[in-house]
Amino acid sequence: MRSDFLGVPVDLLDLEETRRRAEEAMRLRRHLQHVALNVAKFVYMQKNQELRDDVLTSDIIGIDGMGIVLAARLFGIRVPERVAGVDLMERVLATCAAKGYHPYFLGATEKALPGALHNLRMRFPSLEIAGAQHGYYPRESEADVVAAIRASKADCLFIGTPTPHKERFLAAHRDTINVPFVMGVGGGIDILARITKRAPVWMQRIGLEWLYRIMQEPRRTWKRYLTTNMAFAAIIAKAAFRRL
Repeated sequence: MRSDFLGVPVDLLDLEETRRRAEEAMRLRRHLQHVALNVAKFVYMQKNQELRDDVLTSDIIGIDGMGIVLAARLFGIRVPERVAGVDLMERVLATCAAKGYHPYFLGATEKALPGALHNLRMRFPSLEIAGAQHGYYPRESEADVVAAIRASKADCLFIGTPTPHKERFLAAHRDTINVPFVMGVGGGIDILARITKRAPVWMQRIGLEWLYRIMQEPRRTWKRYLTTNMAFAAIIAKAAFRRL
């Protein structure tokens, strides 16, 4: 079921239903693109038309981030649960290991990516990885990266590069990479590599995962989270006032 959240369509799916749709896409070799909508991306979409177009053309716009969940519920949208991108990635990887699908990873640093792949093989010994490429390749090599993904015949692609790079990459190449299920995972590959840690469950449930991220990387993240959170709060307040 799809609903409208302040001009942005969102799919009201829980984690298991989203995983099932991903599995169906891989089984049928049918293209399905998932995008995880969080507060920062929602804010950036207000002024970045290219990013907005890329998000709106995705097949599933999942709700990742308790800020979106709580605000949507405030406006009467029955969100079943938050579907965090990293949780979906791990569920799909477990499905790949169990049923013989082959994932491809694009993103993270040249140092982090091998650690993530090693940890995955330890966790899922039966998992066969189609291929991997770190996210810091030169722009002129992009055609070679696309060719390698296509040649791998991967069943799913996880892109761990920042917004809006991953959206731009998919907008340019989703019709040529020939991968059934595709999703952006942000810093998910770094989490697999255990370079960064997820917030405790209680912080995730009350929407403070961003604060935990700031605590881990204060210099790099505080300004971004402060700016986007304040902008989101202003958007929600304005929308709520209009409905009075």
